[in-house]
Amino acid sequence: MSAEAGPAMNGRSDEHIRRVRLPADRRTPAAARALVRSVLAEADLHELLNEALLLTTELTTNAVEHARTELDIEVEADPAGLTVTVTDFASGPVDELLVGVRNTTSDITEVAERGRGLLLVDHFASRWGTTYLPTGKGVWFRLDRPGVGAATRPAGMTAATQAADGDGGTPSAAAMSELMQTTPDPYADDPLPEFAAGLLTRVAEMVGAAGGVVRLDRGDGQGSQVLARYGRQPREGNELLRVPLAVHRPYAGELELDAAPSAYARPLAVLAGERLSLHLENDRLRRADVRRSAWLTFLAEASELLAQSLDVELTMALVPQLVVPRLGQWCAVHTTDEWGRLRLAAASHADEAVLPQLHRVLQETGTDSIQARLREASRSAAQVPLGAPMEGFAVPLIARGQRLGTLAVGRHQRHRHDPDEVSVLEDVARRAALAIENARIHAERRRVAQTLQQSLLPPVLPVVEGIGFAAEYVPTGDEAEVGGDFYDVVPLPDGRWLVVIGDVSGKGVQAAAVTGLVRDVIRVLVGDGKPLPEVLGRLNETLVERGGGRYCTLALAAVGPGDGDQLDVSLHLAGHDRPVLLHGGGGADFVGTGGTALGLLDAIATPTAEIALKPGDALIFYTDGVTERRRGRELFGTDRLRESAAPLAGYSADVVAARLRATAIAFSVEPPRDDIAVLVLRNDAL
Repeated sequence: MSAEAGPAMNGRSDEHIRRVRLPADRRTPAAARALVRSVLAEADLHELLNEALLLTTELTTNAVEHARTELDIEVEADPAGLTVTVTDFASGPVDELLVGVRNTTSDITEVAERGRGLLLVDHFASRWGTTYLPTGKGVWFRLDRPGVGAATRPAGMTAATQAADGDGGTPSAAAMSELMQTTPDPYADDPLPEFAAGLLTRVAEMVGAAGGVVRLDRGDGQGSQVLARYGRQPREGNELLRVPLAVHRPYAGELELDAAPSAYARPLAVLAGERLSLHLENDRLRRADVRRSAWLTFLAEASELLAQSLDVELTMALVPQLVVPRLGQWCAVHTTDEWGRLRLAAASHADEAVLPQLHRVLQETGTDSIQARLREASRSAAQVPLGAPMEGFAVPLIARGQRLGTLAVGRHQRHRHDPDEVSVLEDVARRAALAIENARIHAERRRVAQTLQQSLLPPVLPVVEGIGFAAEYVPTGDEAEVGGDFYDVVPLPDGRWLVVIGDVSGKGVQAAAVTGLVRDVIRVLVGDGKPLPEVLGRLNETLVERGGGRYCTLALAAVGPGDGDQLDVSLHLAGHDRPVLLHGGGGADFVGTGGTALGLLDAIATPTAEIALKPGDALIFYTDGVTERRRGRELFGTDRLRESAAPLAGYSADVVAARLRATAIAFSVEPPRDDIAVLVLRNDAL
């Protein structure tokens, strides 16, 4: 149904008609203008160019922004004028205005209130109207050549005429076109001030304003700032025209004009304000997007830093350093002890001189103290505001359902935290709580591992006249893991001493359980006087029956007095590396014969080697953590071990063990991948 149909086509040869379908794209208005320009050139209607381009831009832009469908553009020119129809395919009405000749000046305010989108069409078009079709709706306008038609321009009014002086004149199409086409520079770092100044200047000149100003508050704590100024300072009073800018929080602003009252002043100011608001809103969204990207980067970096630390105290000290000064003037981390009391773990302030005062305030007690507010945050597991003198808020530290304490943050120097910053701080609190809890779990695992490891090793080695014992043990680089290496020195019923060193496959609690089993079975069997071959056989049966895929290598050496000052050693190797015999007079050799590891086969072979240790001689036992220590692809190896031991002839057992440990550790800069154990037996007879 048509509100008023456009002029009917009569098929005359002097008519020029073009029809085209364009997508809902930002380039559509430019394409439509090009089409109108070509038709006007063909019809020799150059005097209608400015008005035609302006109104075409208005209709196509509105259709693209609101309908968001394809557009049909029809341009028809005849000797009397031009008709342009823009049809979209969206449902819903357009702003309803009476169709007819151009509205008079006295009606323009009412037009602006009912539909500013069609203000320009109503002002410049000779006639306009809407057309409704089953598939969509269209808006058309008619421009009559001057001197033709019912609505013509007053004498002397041309397309190039400038803005009115406020006493009844009307803005020209050229001036309106400049106002509508003013856009920010897309390549400028901050295009808004220049854009606002240009827009303010144009609208002020169009309405004859003596001055004007655009104020903007971005909600960043700087308050309302002058974005653009024109002419003299606007004077206060009723004549001051104020137009609030339609922007979302935290942005707020207004446009002020020192303009004489006129029919066009407020509609044009509102139109300029809307254009400015659109670009301000784009600026707000762009800044918000940049800010959120920065927060995401900050949270990712914070997570990486917190995850790298497995030390509880270091983790808690790191949290305030991440927060201050980016998210607040000060920050404090309180943790809950075993009695439920809050303890200050770490604090930081942007001004280090104020840090002692911050500590005093945080330690104050009382119903209105910060301590009381922190306890409330910890109990309620919710955000709690903090009052003077250290204004801010506190959030609980919760990880895996456990309340670990609180994170308190002071406000910024110039403004309170905005919702984005509060969300970031709550996220930091969650990540910090998880990092603290992980560090605590790791510390507990490390304590358990150290306790268990110490229980598998003798607290001290025995002191025996004429025999020197020394041992060095370095756990794997992961302090929370229990290794399978162990050593022991056990007295035998016949007065001799049994030296034991072994290595259980794998690491962790299961390896530690097998290590404890092997150590205890050896002590029980040798305490009953069982010979060493039988001890090894019984131990192998136990491990095979136990199953689990764990095996063990052992070196057993029974040492006792021999002829004169020498020591007699009976050496049994069950899959373990051969020890190094360090001669007191110099030189080093491997001794013993390899045997079968325990826990793999039902039957084992453990050959016996008898060794005589002369005064100054030493036997060096070790685990594969020494020989398999890596430097890149290179292994420390048995040959390097023997070469490292040779210069140590004549030194005490303690010195030999310590030097070999240091040599193995210094071979690589990486932490040990396997436990390192060195046990030295030396003939100390004079």
